[in-house]
Amino acid sequence: MTESLPDDRPKVTLASDGLSKGSRTRKLHVGCGPRFIPGFTHVDLVDFPHVDHVADARSLSFAESNSVDLVYASHVLEHFGRWEFMEPLREWYRVLKPGGVLRLSVPDFSACAAIYYEDGLEDGLTGLVGLVVGGQKDSYDFHKMVFDEPFLTDALHEIGFSCIRRWDWREAEHSETDDYSQAYLPHMDKEKGRQMSLNLEASK
Repeated sequence: MTESLPDDRPKVTLASDGLSKGSRTRKLHVGCGPRFIPGFTHVDLVDFPHVDHVADARSLSFAESNSVDLVYASHVLEHFGRWEFMEPLREWYRVLKPGGVLRLSVPDFSACAAIYYEDGLEDGLTGLVGLVVGGQKDSYDFHKMVFDEPFLTDALHEIGFSCIRRWDWREAEHSETDDYSQAYLPHMDKEKGRQMSLNLEASK
């Protein structure tokens, strides 16, 4: 799922990005990494050319409370430990408007367990290992937490979210952006493979 990075995109300020007071819809792409989605404000710890705000997902201080329509975080939450992952959820809840939507994608531990039961780890270097522990290509690329639908649903309810439901990447406005919400095993087999991401939306 590699793609070229936009290297000539100008940096924006708070007055001109998707969080400006004149914007009709304010959408955050938190933990965006190298993926650019048109119409979103991009947030990451790494200063990629398209990143609007270099920030920790737990501290979106550039965004006022109740100011954002959509927070999208694909394969971000699992990078926080078992005693940490509620922090970004609370922060994302804070910045969302009443009725705003949190759109999450995380590795689906139930799908991982099913594939392990069927095939084991094979050579130990399969996509299954990466889904559980991360790619470990740099200091940010480690997974610290696992989720299935009941567990993550309960956590979202605890924060205050409601109307928790699955979302289909094919119907999202960013469906053309090939990110980990579209993770399948065998790799890239989106027709016959097993979807390995748990994609949940929740409303504030």
